[in-house]
Amino acid sequence: MRATTIHAPFDMRVEDVPDPVVQDPTDVVVRVLRACVCGSDLWAYRGESARQPGQRIGHEFLGIVEAAGSEVTGFAAGDLVVAPFVWSDGTCDYCAEGLQTSCPSGGFWGSSGSDGGQGEAVRVPFADGTLVKLPADAASDDRLLTALLALSDVLGTGHHAALGAGVKPGSTVAVVGDGAVGLCGVLAAKRLGAERIIALGRHSTRTDIARLFGATDVVAERGEAAEAAVRELTGGQGAHGVIEAVGTEQSMRTAVAITRDGGSIGYVGVPHGSGTGLDLSVMFDRNIALRGGVAPVRAYIPELLPDILDGTVDPSPVFDLTVGLDGVPGGYKAMDERTALKVLVKP
Repeated sequence: MRATTIHAPFDMRVEDVPDPVVQDPTDVVVRVLRACVCGSDLWAYRGESARQPGQRIGHEFLGIVEAAGSEVTGFAAGDLVVAPFVWSDGTCDYCAEGLQTSCPSGGFWGSSGSDGGQGEAVRVPFADGTLVKLPADAASDDRLLTALLALSDVLGTGHHAALGAGVKPGSTVAVVGDGAVGLCGVLAAKRLGAERIIALGRHSTRTDIARLFGATDVVAERGEAAEAAVRELTGGQGAHGVIEAVGTEQSMRTAVAITRDGGSIGYVGVPHGSGTGLDLSVMFDRNIALRGGVAPVRAYIPELLPDILDGTVDPSPVFDLTVGLDGVPGGYKAMDERTALKVLVKP
């Protein structure tokens, strides 16, 4: 089969690789119908996170089960399924607590020795603990299938950030970051009942989506100017909850500065390139809580899935460029150059 591999910074290739097969009795093989490129994939693309030459890549996909191991009880050939961005056994204490990202038997798609989602098929370990079945008729609905793909990462990650930020009905929320996760954070905040949602972003194509998703205000400034603008919008107090969806030192400094005393920051931006910009004494003095990290999206899929199926939530607008498998290298380039927000892959 064919799959995307990374060989060096900016060197993405679509190559022939061995077909995945059931290796363990808890495995299934999934034929990929939809995959996508994540903003976090760009750190490998730019050489800011290490990869082995020829390593597979991609951690968001959904598709059709083609084969199932003898111990798989929840899935059979022909089932339409979505995969969260990590696999997990579904039986450990962490899985029982809804923190599948800490499962000792778990792992990330595209890690060394595993299949990546940006290919024609994927071997899924611990299928019963990992995958979630989708309605079979969704396979023939292009828009719905695209919306359901967001369950594999960005929608659940935005939801995780909103929970960390303590979003509740009537609250004021600010969102730092206008990528797909930040925009899904807007969508999640709206879903949880936020009354006012302030989106920080400078690109009108992205802030237009933020408004579509429920943002009531947009702040285009950055740094201290952005902090002042949010303060002005909130009567000098700041937001009850802040979603941090970037991961840089500057974005975390901004998040702290625009949080109301007694408020919370939900952080899901993958930290990279610098320190965190945190001053614990400031957070201590102002009673600011910090919650977040790697989102256990497998725990959230059952809650979020019905809202996508009935149309209450539609994250599909975050996918603004569609490519076939051969177009994946160009998709990375488009996202790196910010001419695309999030690339949808149709193998």
